[in-house]
Amino acid sequence: MSVVEFLTFHVPAGEIEEWLEIEERHWTRFLERQPGFVRKEMWRPTDGGDRVGPVVTVHAVIWWVSYEQWKAIPADELAAVSEAMGPHERAPTCISYDVVRSS
Repeated sequence: MSVVEFLTFHVPAGEIEEWLEIEERHWTRFLERQPGFVRKEMWRPTDGGDRVGPVVTVHAVIWWVSYEQWKAIPADELAAVSEAMGPHERAPTCISYDVVRSS
């Protein structure tokens, strides 16, 4: 069964464009090389509700073939990508979803 990883990040508004570029360079390129990776999208609310004061909310929505393949990524490799992000690393909240129907 497919699974979706739904991450929520809070990024300072003045850093959002730079953060998105660096996040793509490190996290997206890393994930694309992982077995079971399907696709990744970055989402922001369209109604302007993405800003809370000086902070922008961004969601990373990542599709995996299976939960097992997602969770099989070695922790030391994840840590290396986090370290490569340097001061741009943000700790997200994470919710995972099973895909029960798709059309």
